[in-house]
Amino acid sequence: MVKIASFSCVVAMAVTAVFSAAMPSAQAAASPSPKPTAPTDRQHLANLATTLAERLGDNRSVGSYFDKATGRLTVTVTDNAAAQSVRAAGATPRMVARSHADLTRATDELDRSARIPGTAWAIDPATDQVVISADESVTGSKLTKLRSVAGRLGPAARIVPLNGRLSTLDGPTMLDGTAIYASAAGGTARCSLGFNVFNGARHFFITAGHCTHLSSTWFANQGLTSRLGSNSGQANVFGAGGDYGVVEYDTAGIHVWGTVAGTRQFISGSGDAFVGEAVQRSGSTTGVRGGTVTALNVTVTYGSGETVNGLTQTTACAEPGDSGGPFYAGGTGLGMLSGGSGNCSVGGTTFYQPVTPVLRNFAFTLWDRPQP
Repeated sequence: MVKIASFSCVVAMAVTAVFSAAMPSAQAAASPSPKPTAPTDRQHLANLATTLAERLGDNRSVGSYFDKATGRLTVTVTDNAAAQSVRAAGATPRMVARSHADLTRATDELDRSARIPGTAWAIDPATDQVVISADESVTGSKLTKLRSVAGRLGPAARIVPLNGRLSTLDGPTMLDGTAIYASAAGGTARCSLGFNVFNGARHFFITAGHCTHLSSTWFANQGLTSRLGSNSGQANVFGAGGDYGVVEYDTAGIHVWGTVAGTRQFISGSGDAFVGEAVQRSGSTTGVRGGTVTALNVTVTYGSGETVNGLTQTTACAEPGDSGGPFYAGGTGLGMLSGGSGNCSVGGTTFYQPVTPVLRNFAFTLWDRPQP
């Protein structure tokens, strides 16, 4: 049995990490979703809109839209013959002054003269106009320019404001070894993601259990605004059974890959370490470091008093905040950092939770998509 200090998560504004349950956070009530159109009705309307668009062409219509009040497809037309054709097809015609071809000339002018960050434009058949959207960043000279171009288009265009700022709304990119954050006593805790895993239906990541003991909810940023997911109801082990925790991704837009952060190393499979093996580990504090496996099935009693069984010992260095990060040899994932002693200035010893028992116990596979 080895007695040694643990690499706890980094906790800002705290002298020591304190294991505590996370306080529940308030969630805004979701807006009720509108009643969806029946699939058969929707397909009929889509087919009808496509058929009439092809029949009328760009010079006799600006487009069509679904009228919620009547429950019918309304098709814009520029002449009586087109209106008769629309009625015969079972839709409602509406006479307008401008055709799709007319408004396309307006969007072409915007494309030439008003490619301003924070703007968007589209042809709106309901108003027979090009609607130009401008977010809160479009001010000063940018807004003056936009208004000038729109003014030249006359009644064919109008500007509408957008709340906030236009962005791709992309979520974070989460790689093996990426920093993960949670609220903890005294501030914000930082650990490292171990491996992205998949159970055939849902995505998860695994990390150190002494990290997930700090909080059930984890984020991609120190400000705790970019939510990743929750450990609630998932494995959270720190003690005789090992040192690992499972967090399920529950937020849309997160990019999940099976590549080690800061490298192009794709972790394509899992395995068990052997003594004398050259290995590497990655963490959010010290990046990628190398070493050699010196012992298997180690029992460690950390300075905080917890005893953890079944760990793998190496000569690779690590520091606080690296906890939970991946331990691997080439493309084979071996485990997640539990703790150790020393640092990367003077050298050290590190201990890892093997990954294969975790994958086996929860029917996980390592996520098999390398970062492009």
